[in-house]
Amino acid sequence: MASTQWESLRNDCVMPDPLSTAVAAFTAIKAGVSAGRQIQDLAKDIGKLWDGIDQAKQQHNKKKASLFSSVNEEAMDTFIAKKRAEDLEDQLRQIVIATRGMTGWQELIRLRAEIRKRRQQEKIDKAKRIEDIKEQILLAGLIILIVCGVLFVGYLIAKKQGLI
Repeated sequence: MASTQWESLRNDCVMPDPLSTAVAAFTAIKAGVSAGRQIQDLAKDIGKLWDGIDQAKQQHNKKKASLFSSVNEEAMDTFIAKKRAEDLEDQLRQIVIATRGMTGWQELIRLRAEIRKRRQQEKIDKAKRIEDIKEQILLAGLIILIVCGVLFVGYLIAKKQGLI
C-alpha cells in the first residue's frame, strides 16, 4: 500500500470529519450569539469553525486515492462538504456583520490572513530547522566515518611495520 494511501486511511480513522467539527462550532457560535455573548468571547469556536472550513476545502482540492469509494462518489462528497463549509462561512459573516459591522468582518478576515501567513512561515521555519539538523547529523557521521577510516589505515600501516 502506498504511503499516501496509508496516511489517508490513518487520518480518516483518527481525525473527526472537518465538516462535523465546523457545524458543531457554528452551532456553538449561533447559540452563544443568541444568548447575548460577544463575538470575542466565541473566538475559540470561531477558530474551530474556520479550521473545519479550511480542512473541508483542502480535502475537496486534494487529490487522494480511496480504496473504498469511486471517484464520482468521492468527488460528490468533497464537493458537498466544500459547499456546506462555504455556507457556514457565509452565515458566520452574517453574524459578525450583524454584531460588529462590516469593519469587524474585514478586521477578522485580515487577522485570519495574518495568522495563516504566520503559521505557514512557522511551518517553513520548522521544516528548515529539521533539514539543518539532518545535515548536521549527516556531516557529523561523515566526519566520524573519515576519522575511523584514517585510524584504521594508521592501524594497518603500524601493524605492517611491526609497531603493533
